[in-house]
Amino acid sequence: MSLDLPATAAARATAAMPAGHVAPEGVGPEGVGPEGVGPEGVGPEGVGPDGVGPDGAADPAVVEAFAVALPVGRWSTDPAVVDAHRLDRSGWIPSGRPLGVAFARDVADVRATLRVATARRVPVTVRGAGTGLAGGAAAGQGGIVLDVAGMNRIRELSAEDSVAVVEPGVITADLDAAAQAVGLSYPPDPASAAISTIGGNIATNAGGLRCAKYGVTRESVLGLDVVLADGEMLRTGRRTVKGVAGYDLTSLFVGSEGTLGVVVAATVRLRPLARDPVTLAAFFDTLDAAVDAVTALGAAGVVPAVAELLDARTVRAVDAATGSDLAAQGAVFLLVQTDGPGAAAEADLAEAVLAARARRLRRSTDPQQAEELFAARRAALPALERLGRVLIEDIVVPRGALARAAARVTEIGAAHGVEIFTMAHAADGNLHPIIVVDPAEPEIPPRAWAAAEQIFALALDLGGTVTGEHGVGVLKQRWLAAELGPRAHDLQRRLRAVFDPAGILNPGRAL
Repeated sequence: MSLDLPATAAARATAAMPAGHVAPEGVGPEGVGPEGVGPEGVGPEGVGPDGVGPDGAADPAVVEAFAVALPVGRWSTDPAVVDAHRLDRSGWIPSGRPLGVAFARDVADVRATLRVATARRVPVTVRGAGTGLAGGAAAGQGGIVLDVAGMNRIRELSAEDSVAVVEPGVITADLDAAAQAVGLSYPPDPASAAISTIGGNIATNAGGLRCAKYGVTRESVLGLDVVLADGEMLRTGRRTVKGVAGYDLTSLFVGSEGTLGVVVAATVRLRPLARDPVTLAAFFDTLDAAVDAVTALGAAGVVPAVAELLDARTVRAVDAATGSDLAAQGAVFLLVQTDGPGAAAEADLAEAVLAARARRLRRSTDPQQAEELFAARRAALPALERLGRVLIEDIVVPRGALARAAARVTEIGAAHGVEIFTMAHAADGNLHPIIVVDPAEPEIPPRAWAAAEQIFALALDLGGTVTGEHGVGVLKQRWLAAELGPRAHDLQRRLRAVFDPAGILNPGRAL
């Protein structure tokens, strides 16, 4: 079954972008990027802005090469068009402006774009909806943007095999809705599901609200069609759930942040539609009490489909933005949902655990009430973006260290005099401490960056990671090196060069 999705991801994402969501040029208090990323947004050694002349102007021959290679209407150098497509939601602003935007509508467009880019040594930044939070889809001087939002077709949806074949611009929530129409679901459920694309989810290995039970994007991707940097096609994986022939290149591409190739189609796993979900809304006086409750759920053997936590500051921000009354019921909000044949029994066990610790507990099987609670959780980041400029962190710690991590984040905020709002995919230890800065300040102040640095160090000290689902992008490269160690870091750099010898794909990102 082939389904055309007429609304492009770009249009929907642009409508969802908050006003004034910006960050200083470069990364960090000095206004420049982490080691290996210069202030001009130029990538690794050997990859420069070759489409730019000595005077900083675009090389007409390079610009013309893209115009000739693509069908009419699929290449633009219009400054307004470029500005509308050169940034993502991270707020990171690279120096300079890309040469232009290539709008891919089919695989041939992607192949043609990459062939020219490799021949001319022009950096390529792949963009879907632009909802990324680590700077992975922000393009700077001398490169081009490859926009794949228009590749938005569900090519196949098989109820018999429980798989779908989709293009990268398909909106995540649209795929789930199409699956639900035949009694199935697509489990990955990032908070941005209504505007983010499958391609972007694959690039960052996005998680989301249901990942506690169903896993992150990688667990749902069976195979990929990828265009490599030289324009050649590669097919990885398979259509079957099981298969171990050869190295697992599919998993390698998932989470690679556009540095190894451009995904043009994905075969994804669908699951039976969850039946009879039970939703529990628990309210606590303190963050410590809520985190203790999450730990107790795990100890009791509860494996919820959803376990989402909002701290007191975030709850108040959501109330102010949406008109909800969460804070009147308790300072800290924990949303838990069980599903499947044993949902009621598991909810009984979860209810007993939470009732012993929560200030207030509500239980519901009403889909409308559940949707209202989920909407409150999804509104959290937009609510914070209304308050000022945000610096969004994404750390994961072992579940047993969740309480210590949450407490230390609070201490770090107090020590540096910055407001930190914490939300979490609590069941798997994924914390999102979000620093909000007064929008009147001309740039994110050093004290905010210092707090962020300590949060990254905290994650590593507790045996965790500096990113669980947003990716490394440009914002976390130094901490990635610290997490991987020199040997693994070097090996990954060399592996990247195997797929992209000229270094044109998203240079200066991820590694």
